[in-house]
Amino acid sequence: MSREENIAKLKEIVKPYVKDAPALENLTEDTDFINDLNINSANLVDVILDVEEVFDIEIDNESMEKMRDVKSALAVIEGKLAEN
Repeated sequence: MSREENIAKLKEIVKPYVKDAPALENLTEDTDFINDLNINSANLVDVILDVEEVFDIEIDNESMEKMRDVKSALAVIEGKLAEN
């Protein structure tokens, strides 16, 4: 799966939790989930659970803490996919 496909999937996953719709349209690898998309920390946990389900991976707590922006989330997702 390409990086662009992973970004598109991630965008769909975060969409229901985003409070700032224009920011979602401009989502890049540098987009921060909390500061740019206004996703609160409780919803960030929901995002991570959805990521696990959609990508069929398991994310440990240490990796979860790194998933603050799109780039780091993709790094965790791609790392987990490579393990399988």
